Amino acid sequence: MALARPNESDLPDCDAPALRQAPDSCRDDIMLELIRSNDAVLISFVESLLKEAGIGHFIADSHMSILDGSIGALPRRLMVDADEVDSARALMREAGLGHELS
Repeated sequence: MALARPNESDLPDCDAPALRQAPDSCRDDIMLELIRSNDAVLISFVESLLKEAGIGHFIADSHMSILDGSIGALPRRLMVDADEVDSARALMREAGLGHELS
């Protein structure tokens, strides 16, 4: 049994050169890196700022410490919803953390 494929003309251009130029339908499930750090306190603080502001986020690579022996050699990435990245960046700048942005 073959699966039906939508017409290519019905699909958004999700291969746009820059995400900011991609159609909104492409950005619905995309997350962008806000910060990358080995500093667990910084990650935790920024996460609390984002939670309080209601900005969707995800900590990537949080379990990588298993591979590096829990010495913190591999940085964690704090990802935010693509449509909220500008708000998240502004929030970080307001908190005096603009220098930590990816």
